[in-house]
Amino acid sequence: MASTSFLFLYVLLMFSLAGMAISDLSDDFYDDVCPEALPTIKRVVEDAVRQERRMGASLLRLHFHDCFVNGCDASILLDQTATIDSEKTARANNNSVRGFEVIDKIKSEVDKVCGCPVVSCADILAVAARDSVVALHGPTWEVELGRRDSTTASRTTANNDLPTPVMDLPALIDNFKKQGLDEEDLVALSGGHTLGFAQCFTFRNRIYNDTNIDSTFASQRQENCPRSGGDSNLASLDPTPALFDSKYFSNLVSKKGLLHSDQALFSGGETDNLVKTYSTNLRTFSKDFAKSMIKMGNIKPLTGNQGQIRVNCRMVN
Repeated sequence: MASTSFLFLYVLLMFSLAGMAISDLSDDFYDDVCPEALPTIKRVVEDAVRQERRMGASLLRLHFHDCFVNGCDASILLDQTATIDSEKTARANNNSVRGFEVIDKIKSEVDKVCGCPVVSCADILAVAARDSVVALHGPTWEVELGRRDSTTASRTTANNDLPTPVMDLPALIDNFKKQGLDEEDLVALSGGHTLGFAQCFTFRNRIYNDTNIDSTFASQRQENCPRSGGDSNLASLDPTPALFDSKYFSNLVSKKGLLHSDQALFSGGETDNLVKTYSTNLRTFSKDFAKSMIKMGNIKPLTGNQGQIRVNCRMVN
């Protein structure tokens, strides 16, 4: 009897959402159908970040790596199957992106308080990214909601469209332009590297071969990243990897960017002035970061009757 009631409620809510179907996202999408959805996501994210501060950066990165591959549709969460070419094994994601278990827990808790699967995995990623930033003392913003989940994934697209740590400035600008993002978005969103860590293999070439790098900084990084081996050894992307601040940009001005693609933002090119501004003005960086996160979250969302609301974020219904 309980399962019949659950099914009835699920169908009723899906019908209600279909009636709400619009082409644009809205910040009050779940206010009527499940007002406890967003507080529940916030609670689970805060608990996860409290247990492991690094998780905040990981959840932020999941949203970024989702949106850059065919839009913000939770395709990054899909496991490999005979018909799904999982993005989890793409070069930029393999043995690198993490936090999937936290997303699973959020999905379970949200479905519980909502009474059925009414909140998409794509929206969970977007809200979890915002709540992670806030939990690490960063800015907040109104997350626009109403995304639906894809039924496909593309490792090939992930390999082609995700920015790499060896890109120079023109390549980065082109990469972001392909997603409808401009140079200000590039610098502001790159500032997400104020949080988290990178693995040795992503910055080895920079600390041994780049010339636009502080020599002391390079030597310090070499201690934990040998010329061979230790590929998964971690180094923080800025001096305060669990605090949202402007030190990432201060590092760039001092030629202490960890990744080649980080330092490319301050290398004599057109983004130098914005990096300088952010390095001394946290308020401006925070405001621009929030604005760019909203813009990124609007990359080709599935809405209305497109896609589906996955019951399990790791697989198609």
